[in-house]
Amino acid sequence: MQIAEQEKVQDANAPTLYHPGRAPVWLHGAFGMFLLASLLVFWRTLDALVVYSFHNESSSHILLVPFVTAYLLFTERKRIFAAARPSIPIGAALIFVGIALYWTAARNSFLWQGNDALSATTLALVLIWVGGFLSSYGLVSTRAALFPLFFLLFMVPLPDKALGWTIFVLQQGSTDVTCFLFNALGVPVLREGFVLTLSSVKIEVAQECSGIRSSIALFITCLLAARFFLRTWWKIVFFVLLVFPLVVIKNGIRIATLTLLSIYVDPGFLHGRLHHQGGFVFFILGLLLLLPVFLALEKSEHPRPKPKAQSPVVGVVAH
Repeated sequence: MQIAEQEKVQDANAPTLYHPGRAPVWLHGAFGMFLLASLLVFWRTLDALVVYSFHNESSSHILLVPFVTAYLLFTERKRIFAAARPSIPIGAALIFVGIALYWTAARNSFLWQGNDALSATTLALVLIWVGGFLSSYGLVSTRAALFPLFFLLFMVPLPDKALGWTIFVLQQGSTDVTCFLFNALGVPVLREGFVLTLSSVKIEVAQECSGIRSSIALFITCLLAARFFLRTWWKIVFFVLLVFPLVVIKNGIRIATLTLLSIYVDPGFLHGRLHHQGGFVFFILGLLLLLPVFLALEKSEHPRPKPKAQSPVVGVVAH
């Protein structure tokens, strides 16, 4: 009886343990209040971000990013919050860095060019959110949630210089692929920069034809697919990097197809719905081109080991 009473006293004095795979409700409440406060404080940046995403095809994905992050956190909640512990000092330091960046960008916005100030303030907001997550749930949970938190970076618009360079590379590659396809099909073509002259039509691979929006969508889709179905790090990197040459090939096929249809079928194809609204069709084509590679990589993965069943712990009390 004395041994049993001693064990009860030890259990009563022991620190409260967190339920495995579940964070205390008050931690979620604290983080929720932190997010709500950040939305109220930084609503001007969020409003500018919404407007920017509606008027720039390269940023139309931005509004979906927080919802995808929330979904990833929810589906992996047992693993992420299994050892949740507040880590306020480290999280506060990251929040301070975010506030300093935000203050610098907002105060000197007239010194920034193009959308650089919006990119900087959005990055600052992401740092503040990650700092709030770290403060609420601690280092262990933050490490477990690295991918969902990293995914928030897709909210940050590409600065104009980086965006312009990316579009230029896509234009260059798409023009190269289009010329290659014409030559392979025996279609005479004369190239001058981004202008292609054929027998009865002259086309320009303009910035609008770079396929930047579908390229970003394809990259994000492949990144999520690799996250859910691939486990070997080099296979994930290989599959994601494969998106870049495929984007150029897909865009070259699109330009060549529309041009040949306009020459041999109907000139209206260069100005019709397939030109202006057919991006989704060629986006599906890009996915189909990637599918065999993805299936081969996924099949080569070893099956996940099944967790061993743990025998229940039986407490013995001496009488």
